[in-house]
Amino acid sequence: MSQSHPPYRRPADLVEAGLIESAAQAAIEAAAASFPLLLPRALAALIDPADPADPIARQFIPGAEELDIRPEDRADPIGDQTYSPQTGIVHRYPDRVLLTPILTCAAHCRFCFRRTRVGDGAAAMSPPEIEAALAYVAARPEVREVVITGGDPLMLGPRRIAHLLAALGEIAHLDVVRFHTRLPVVDPARIDAGLVAALTPPPGANFSVWLAVQVNHARELSAATDAALARLADAGLPLLAQTVLLKGVNDRAATLEDLFRALVRRRVRPYYLHHPDLAPGTSHFRPTLAEGRALMRSLRGRLSGIALPTYVLDIPGGFGKVPVGPDYWDEDSNTVTDPNGGRHPLT
Repeated sequence: MSQSHPPYRRPADLVEAGLIESAAQAAIEAAAASFPLLLPRALAALIDPADPADPIARQFIPGAEELDIRPEDRADPIGDQTYSPQTGIVHRYPDRVLLTPILTCAAHCRFCFRRTRVGDGAAAMSPPEIEAALAYVAARPEVREVVITGGDPLMLGPRRIAHLLAALGEIAHLDVVRFHTRLPVVDPARIDAGLVAALTPPPGANFSVWLAVQVNHARELSAATDAALARLADAGLPLLAQTVLLKGVNDRAATLEDLFRALVRRRVRPYYLHHPDLAPGTSHFRPTLAEGRALMRSLRGRLSGIALPTYVLDIPGGFGKVPVGPDYWDEDSNTVTDPNGGRHPLT
């Protein structure tokens, strides 16, 4: 069961709770007008109101910086709509599709690349729309993986998740069903025995079920989140982590190292470190690619391979995801640079 107290939705409530100063309320209300505040109590309890650079507050409390809309910002920064042949389906790569059955979340991340689409007013897919999406997948044997995203698909709840997996289980050519979620971090009480059981592949299904959890800072890993991740891992679900590189949150090598080590201890494999997308009003979160590459270079050799994610960029406009980490081989000189900066000829 989820938390008993409702999430914070009004900036005035944050003032009353001592999470922001009253002088900041007007600016926060202006930012929340375009993308509403939604902050679960369990997550708010992790915020240190005395720290002006608190990494959780920066991710979830609206700020005046969001009113700065840059010319390069895009409502659909990674081109979902370009590759959406029908409601709820994004088919960018031949062997996998995204399925977005729900566009609501338990919390609103201020850097969200789908911030123009998600929210309480966003309609979930209707049963006929889901049936049509499943028919789309079933008719394409080249599709081997379905990535269920949103919004947060775990907000569907156990009954609807089990029903969806049962329907996918009828499609013989699927190898993997992957859920992308923030729920174990932002509202871990929802990860109860019923939800974990619902994520089990149905009898006869050919696919495995994977969970990719978004975690951006080690401070997000509360005792309740630890318990939620343990329930998922103990059930045999492979766990991945996706992290967004965010200026002022985790753009230091030591911060990323702490996070990735903490994830591996919890049986969660760091998978991707995403360069932030060009979502409207999020420029204050964006480091440069050069800064991101330097961070990844500094982590090489400090972290085991299982703790080191791939640094990736979704090319603006929908042209796909590519690795953008540092290069170690120089083709012209045929030399390789080691993690300490030494250069070595290969011939």
